[in-house]
Amino acid sequence: MTPPSQHPSSQTPEVLTYGRAGVDIYPLQVGVGLEDVESFGKFLGGTTANVAVAAARLGRRVTAVTGVGDDPFGRFVRRALRDLGVDDAQVVVHPDLPTPVTFCEIFPPDDFPLYFYRKPAAPDMQITTDQVDLDLVRDAGLLWVTTSGLGEEPSRQTQLDMLAARDRRRHTVLDLDYRPMFWESPAAATEQVQKILSQVTVAVGNREECEVAVGESDPDRAADALLDAGVELAIVKQGPKGVLAKTRDERVVSPPIPIEPVNGLGAGDSFGGSLVHGLLAGLPLDRLLVNANAAGAIVASRLECSTAMPTQDEIDALVAERTQEA
Repeated sequence: MTPPSQHPSSQTPEVLTYGRAGVDIYPLQVGVGLEDVESFGKFLGGTTANVAVAAARLGRRVTAVTGVGDDPFGRFVRRALRDLGVDDAQVVVHPDLPTPVTFCEIFPPDDFPLYFYRKPAAPDMQITTDQVDLDLVRDAGLLWVTTSGLGEEPSRQTQLDMLAARDRRRHTVLDLDYRPMFWESPAAATEQVQKILSQVTVAVGNREECEVAVGESDPDRAADALLDAGVELAIVKQGPKGVLAKTRDERVVSPPIPIEPVNGLGAGDSFGGSLVHGLLAGLPLDRLLVNANAAGAIVASRLECSTAMPTQDEIDALVAERTQEA
């Protein structure tokens, strides 16, 4: 495999992400099954790559640790990361495995089936610890990792080693990101997540992901269980009921921002990028959630994901508009 280039110490990132990257193939016809779609658009994809782009769009210096194939799609992913403001110096190029491709169907308002093509294995799950710059892991202002990264070896051990090197430095964020197709069972995911909750300072996920992580789907009980496991900030997405965030001495619920959905895929990644920005900026918890909700709403109202990530001006404008309406 082609190792990533060494990253100059003067360019230590504010945000370091570790996880999936690939190509999203979206139909350009809405409300049509893939068997009847006539044309598609090609976009940078992968939840962690999308979070990286979302944070970069908000002005953060971001480096992505991921893997791609030595193929045209891999070259596209690296170029798209650079074009969208993300440093690709830590992207590992696998000589044999193809870059992952994901197809989706778009049935607004809330049905967006995904079809993952990651066989026989995905390069982003084949990264080994020796291919990761652990100095960057230790020194980055924020580290973003995912439950999916624990789904198979060698990525699982690599993520464990990264968290050990990080040593619970502030702003170590776990995206609970449970995807059933990446696991043999929910119990297998639970076992792995339980091993790392004490090593992260922030955990974020929806109710179903929280149930996998800590056995609770009730938002308050799930947040409390995450805090009891060692997390300092627990964020539980409640769908139409908004977002709940808890620390040991604060509880905030942020209502959803109504929009006309086009494609809900990527909304959570946009939320994540805004969360990253707000954590690094030291925003009050209520403002952080409002901004993240607005960021997610903006992407849900657009077709694409990575290239749809909003600027801070767009987020501020939507928040101001909804505040006036209220």
